[in-house]
Amino acid sequence: MLRECQEHGYFRGEICPVCGAEGKFLMSDRELEHIGRSMAGVLRHFPERFNLEMDEHGWVDVRAFISAMVERQPRLHWLRMHHIVAIVETDPKGRYQLSNGKMRATYGHSFDVELDLPTDGIPERLYYPATEEEVSILIENGLKPADRRMVHLSKTSADAYIAGRVRTEKPVIIEVDASSMIRNDGVIQRAGKTVFLAKEVPPAYLRVMAEEEITVPEETGEGESE
Repeated sequence: MLRECQEHGYFRGEICPVCGAEGKFLMSDRELEHIGRSMAGVLRHFPERFNLEMDEHGWVDVRAFISAMVERQPRLHWLRMHHIVAIVETDPKGRYQLSNGKMRATYGHSFDVELDLPTDGIPERLYYPATEEEVSILIENGLKPADRRMVHLSKTSADAYIAGRVRTEKPVIIEVDASSMIRNDGVIQRAGKTVFLAKEVPPAYLRVMAEEEITVPEETGEGESE
């Protein structure tokens, strides 16, 4: 559920996590999931299906997106700019950005886009989930994009483990020596709150983590998409 606290802004859930106020109702969990999935699809994969123009940096006009949503689904006639702002500001992974009335996804694109994301503040170590079948190939050849245009790296081994559960029950975690890669002119960008991007990662910076080194979350469910 998406709500707005008059004092502390937008939040997801029943009560404001800061003051405990119920806040103003904005949308249900079902509506939040539906609009969020549409945003992800448009901004990462198919803006043309909504007849939206996207610039070379991935930006799309927010009001044009809202108009397209309402045109396709008149039951969303209530959708306004502040609803999109609330979705973006409360996204737990920081998957989106807003600027000057436009929005974009910060990672996950299936087409080429120049994201011009920041390259400072990169952790010394990053992490990548692999299946047991592919790990030896990745260690030998390095990490390269598959169904996406960039390699997606996680901030912690726990984040990588959760991401890896989408594809396999027990992912193998590869540690990336990000600091050495950057010192040798490699480029890594900050995307979401826990996601970092690289065009590729050479094998010299990769190491398979032992099971006891990995922080495995207590509740991983069936895996969580980025």
